[in-house]
Amino acid sequence: MREYVLMTDSCCDLTDEMAKQFDLTVLPLSVIQDGTEYVDYLDKRELDPAVFYDRLRKGSLGSTSAANVSAFHGAMEPILEQGKDILCICFSSALSTTYQSAVIAGQELEEAYPGSKILVIDSKCASLGQGMLVYLAAREKEKGKSMEEVAEFVRRTIPHLCHWFTVDDLHHLKRGGRVSAAAAIVGTMLQMKPILHVDDEGRLIPVSKVRGRKASIKALADRMEELVEDPSVVFISHGDCLAEAEELAEMVRARFHPQELHINYVGPVIGNHSGPGTMALFFLGKHR
Repeated sequence: MREYVLMTDSCCDLTDEMAKQFDLTVLPLSVIQDGTEYVDYLDKRELDPAVFYDRLRKGSLGSTSAANVSAFHGAMEPILEQGKDILCICFSSALSTTYQSAVIAGQELEEAYPGSKILVIDSKCASLGQGMLVYLAAREKEKGKSMEEVAEFVRRTIPHLCHWFTVDDLHHLKRGGRVSAAAAIVGTMLQMKPILHVDDEGRLIPVSKVRGRKASIKALADRMEELVEDPSVVFISHGDCLAEAEELAEMVRARFHPQELHINYVGPVIGNHSGPGTMALFFLGKHR
């Protein structure tokens, strides 16, 4: 069995320690904030998440850019030169062109390196949903599974990887076209908090609204109660609101007793669109 490397992009929002633990190759995307471009490395060497979110709270507007074909070439080619294959799990194609860039680079490099194999999978996931998928894939790889076996595991898992989240400020979703300006204004006045999920195609879909922050966080745990199939591993990501993430974690622990529960920031690429106070819960369910 040929050796292979697991590759993903920084929208996975895993910790740098976890990426190193599993020897992942992670391509960073970029965010532009206040006219300066920052590369979204998992170790946060260029942009501290707390600083990033503090700027958003003060009205900073930013933009993001996907990993391009050239970036994937640069990351993939040295691996192929070592005689290894690549399994690349990318940020949802419904939210970014990163997956398409990886596919193009993979096709070009397979032609340039006959006998090499590059499998590129659209995770249809975001933030720690993507991170959880990569984490579970890495654990399968540690069991000695072949690249094809892990790829099949990933494809089977994607339709069951539930993403449920809420945001604290509707105006960030308005900028991204997820809600209308009128809905954002009225919703903010009434303290309405949207409950959203990522659907089977990897798109962000508003599902319902509740009044108040505490109710919106509880609603995430309630959704898990409706859908959960395997509660052993749970991930939570947050937009610089760790104390509330811990509150959600305690709800999850009390109800579902997971063996593992991991918490980390929503990274700046996704956080630029979801805003401070975003709270997201990821778990394996009967369906999304």
